[in-house]
Parts: sequence; structure tokens; C-alpha cells
Amino acid sequence: MKFLVTGGAGFIGSNYLYYVTEKYSEDYFVCLDALTYAGNYNNIKPLENKDNFKFVKGDITDREFVDKLFAEEKFDYVINFAAESHVDNSIKNPGIFLTTNIIGTQVLMDACRKYGIKRYHQVSTDEVYGDLPLDRPDLKFTEETPIHTSSPYSSSKASADLLVMAYYRTYGLPVTISRCSNNYGPYQFPEKLIPVVISKALKNEKIPVYGKGENVRDWIHVVDHNIGVDLIVRKGEVAQVYNLGGHSERTNLEVVKTILKQLGKSEDLIEFVTNRPGHDLRYAIDSTKSERELGWKLTHTFEDGIKDTVDWYVNNEEWIENILSGEYRKSYTKL
Repeated sequence: MKFLVTGGAGFIGSNYLYYVTEKYSEDYFVCLDALTYAGNYNNIKPLENKDNFKFVKGDITDREFVDKLFAEEKFDYVINFAAESHVDNSIKNPGIFLTTNIIGTQVLMDACRKYGIKRYHQVSTDEVYGDLPLDRPDLKFTEETPIHTSSPYSSSKASADLLVMAYYRTYGLPVTISRCSNNYGPYQFPEKLIPVVISKALKNEKIPVYGKGENVRDWIHVVDHNIGVDLIVRKGEVAQVYNLGGHSERTNLEVVKTILKQLGKSEDLIEFVTNRPGHDLRYAIDSTKSERELGWKLTHTFEDGIKDTVDWYVNNEEWIENILSGEYRKSYTKL
């Protein structure tokens, strides 16, 4: 079977490609990525010599290009990781989020309809559910939780989810959606909390923490997320949403302190800054459906996963430096 994996040079997509190209040698995986600022060809460069992998540079919003690619490659499955995903950026510039996350999704699904793919999978986020109160730890997001967005980013992802389901109902397109909690692990672009904390702590720079650091997130290791996506694509029921959570709720401040402790750095590096507009209080996912119907289960605890993640960044400081310097933008040269 042939898979199109969009956004495969990004954090989650690249980790997914490492997982599936190794596990399914009989399948073929085409990575499509526009290599915008968060796409890093260095993330997937080690896959170049694999017989079941191919990279294509291109934009999912380019309808003519996408149509031509589908015609040439004859995909069986499409998995859409491609997205603008940084909330702060969506507050500053919402337009690009609407274009990539909504129009890009539409372009892909139109091609899926035209060329008769077996499954289109949309990788979404728990942020479409809005947030939960800090004083109600019993409450969690289920697949039935109404969509209630807070930022241009989450609104664009929720819009895409609605469009995906509309294409199932209107056109009969075979679709699935996964909604995950906050990912962490190797290759995460250093604009998100964990790599920011690590990179700044290594340089003894001040670490900005929004508000009082009380906002709670549920953390899932990127490997566990991708095991879930793979199960959904291969075993999930059409037109269903599946939640993938880490069962590891932590306040932002707890996460920062955990990293500082492992690095042997002082908590004096923490600097509380003005809170983000519309900052969601708490995310928590109920993954019962995925566990019951797909047999999905976590392979990483947060304690072990965060230790391995910090070690990876410490051992790959050059990877971070290439991004901070902008050198990574030269990582792909078409032959």
C-alpha cells in the first residue's frame, strides 16, 4: 500500500515516518512537506536511503500540484499532519492558519475524492474542545465533548475537523480524525514549551513562563501518539473521532521545574511573563475509546519520556543551533 504523509518533515510527522517505515517494509511512504519555517529536512534526512520512502517538496494548498502528485503516485491512504500549529503565531497572524489548516485540508480531500483513496486521516488536537476548569480534575475531554475553541489556531483545526466530517456525510469520503494532547519528544521545533525550556536552560538564559505557570496540559510522548495514529488509520472505523491522551497532567511550572532539575539548573532562571490572550486553563483527554476499540496503550510514562527527551536535546545541541541560526533552512537541496 502507498501512503501520503503530509507535514512529514515536522516534529510529529517525522517521528511517524521513522516508526512506520521501520515497521512496514512492504508499504511505501511519500512525505510531502512545504518546508516552511517549522519543516526541517534534517529531521528526515536519515530516511533518504530507505527503499520504502520518498520525499516531495510541495504545499498542500497548491491544488494543481497536489492533483498532479495524486495522479502520479496513486495513493491508497492519506495522513494529514501538515498544519500551522503555534498558538502565539496564530494570534499574531491568523490568516496563514486558515489557509493551511482549512484550505489545505480541502485541497487534499478533493484529491482523495477524485482518485478514490481508501482512507483520509486528519491529525487534529485536543485544543478544539476548548479548556476545562482547574478545580474539576474529574472532567476530561471525550469524543462527544462539544467543540469550543479559544484561539485562531484551535478554530482553524476545528473548522478542518468539521469539513472532514462534512466530506464524509456529503460525498462518502472514508475519513477518520485523531485528537491528541500535548506532544513531546525528539525533533520538536524550539518554539514550544519543552524545547524552549531545554535550549534556554542549557545557555543559562531566562525561561519565560506565562502567568503563574498554573495552566495544565496532558502530555503524550510523540511515539505513543503515532502508534495511535497508525492503529486508527489501519483499524479505526470510518467517520469516527479517536482521542489520544497521555494520562500525564502537569502544570506548565511543574514541567519547567522537572526539566531544570534534570539539567541541574537553578529555578532562578524562571521568569513569569504576562499571560497569553485567551490562554486555556486545562486540557485532559479521555482515551478510553481508543484503548477499548483499537487496543491502543501507552508505552512511555511522563517521567521516563521527559528524561529521554531532555537527554536527546542535550546530545543534539547542534540540531537546535541549526534552527536558531536559520542554517536548517538550507538542509534540503533538490538533486
